[in-house]
Amino acid sequence: MGEGLSERNKKILEAIIEDYIVTAEPVGSRAVTRRHGLNLSPATVRNAMADLEEMGLLTSPHTSAGRVPTDRAYRFYVDSLLAVGCIDKAERERIRKRYAGAGRDMGAVLHETTRLLSSVSHYMGIVLAPRFSSTTLRHMEFVKLGGRRILAILVADNGAVQNRLIESEEEFAEADLVRMSNYLNELLQGLPVAQVRTRILEEMRNEKVLYDTLFSRALRLSEQTIVEGSAQIFMEGQTNILDQPEFADVGRMKDVFRAFEEKNQLVNLLDRCISAQGVQIFIGSETHLNHMEGLSVITSTYVSGKNTLGVLGVIGPTRMGYGKVIPIVDYTAKLVSKLLEDE
Repeated sequence: MGEGLSERNKKILEAIIEDYIVTAEPVGSRAVTRRHGLNLSPATVRNAMADLEEMGLLTSPHTSAGRVPTDRAYRFYVDSLLAVGCIDKAERERIRKRYAGAGRDMGAVLHETTRLLSSVSHYMGIVLAPRFSSTTLRHMEFVKLGGRRILAILVADNGAVQNRLIESEEEFAEADLVRMSNYLNELLQGLPVAQVRTRILEEMRNEKVLYDTLFSRALRLSEQTIVEGSAQIFMEGQTNILDQPEFADVGRMKDVFRAFEEKNQLVNLLDRCISAQGVQIFIGSETHLNHMEGLSVITSTYVSGKNTLGVLGVIGPTRMGYGKVIPIVDYTAKLVSKLLEDE
């Protein structure tokens, strides 16, 4: 893909992509020679554009003599032509200030992150929250609500809280719930949440527990509590996408809305990024998602120590300004990691 390109054709392709990113209009040969100071005739550029089209890097819309980059062209551009810079000091300071009012609550930090990514990139911000099962259990507590209804509160080491309403098989006294909480915290505190259920089942087979009614009831109650919830995803700035000229068509607009409504497919895409290091870029068809034609996704993981917590990123048109968005995503991921680690 682009390996056989001459230096001249690389420059022409880069010029077309950068023009199209700015204008969203098909790019003609005269625009390339006029705007980019290439010492080439329009005829030479036209021949080069025909070669690039034959290679699958450009396409011709029916209504225009100009050319438009394909997903393959953007991939070549990002991998081989783009010089990604750093965010300037003023931008970094603006981003840091946005977190000043968010405190250290994880939910507030992640909500603010989607808003920030959207406003700074002018596209759509997206954050996959940490799955509770990927954390370590710090504390478990049962609160009597009335009758047989109990509120189970689970607190993870990263500050995430999961509340679960349980309808128990029997009514418990408040003092018993306190004793049960103490027993379970002693047994389970510091375990990865993913291993808690296994530990509970092991303990239920313990002879001592079989003869101790309170312990046995506590374990049954905790088994109801440890259930994997669905992944939580935060999104902000969907209308920024619809403001882009390529999505002005009503049919395309409906497709984009469907893509954002199908949160499971977005979760699956972000899940693919969890084990990856650094910034990941999916361009157009590379996402393999329904209704995502014409959209690119740039992501990075945020971490605490050596543990990956979740993924954040930006969704925008395939003609997004990659050189600007990549460092924004990278810097924001590092900043969120630091905020959550300091917590």
